[in-house]
Amino acid sequence: MPNDEWSRELAARLFAQRVVLLRGALDEVEATRVSAELMTLDAEGDTAVTLRIDSAGGSLALALTLMDVIELLGVPVRALCMGQVGGPAIGVLSVCAHRAAMPSTRFSLREPATHTEAPAREVAQWARLRSDERQRFTDRVAAATRRPPAAVAEDFAAGAFMSATEALGYGLIDEVCRPQAAIHQMPGPQIGFRPRR
Repeated sequence: MPNDEWSRELAARLFAQRVVLLRGALDEVEATRVSAELMTLDAEGDTAVTLRIDSAGGSLALALTLMDVIELLGVPVRALCMGQVGGPAIGVLSVCAHRAAMPSTRFSLREPATHTEAPAREVAQWARLRSDERQRFTDRVAAATRRPPAAVAEDFAAGAFMSATEALGYGLIDEVCRPQAAIHQMPGPQIGFRPRR
């Protein structure tokens, strides 16, 4: 089976289980697909949706749009982080109802790169818009982590990197997923083996 076809089939199976994938850079195609899938699952049922995040780059404006979509849904969105989560995806993670991460997940608080090809007379207006977006993004991450916005802005400017355990302490996530391999004795008589004599 070709790789693209296999990826589509896997995504369809996950979607049927109310799981949406956010992977790679948060570009226009990815943001549109994730938003559409979340809104579709919201319309189809009341059960929580899981958003699996493995994304470390992309657009700040698109992250804000996706954050709005998540906050306006009628069902809770639970995030599960794996691989690397950074830049705009930190904001998407911050607005989810419950935030978990695999033990090996890496987090990076860094400002998304941006550029413009606007004429010189529009650069000041673009810079104000960009500053406003950055402030709204920082405020929402700060609210989720219960930290002062200025401190969160400093961490983004410094490009702080964190392990899953450090992200838990920072307030970015609510739990680190670990195996829960508890062994319980079954009811009824015990079955034992004795060596032959």
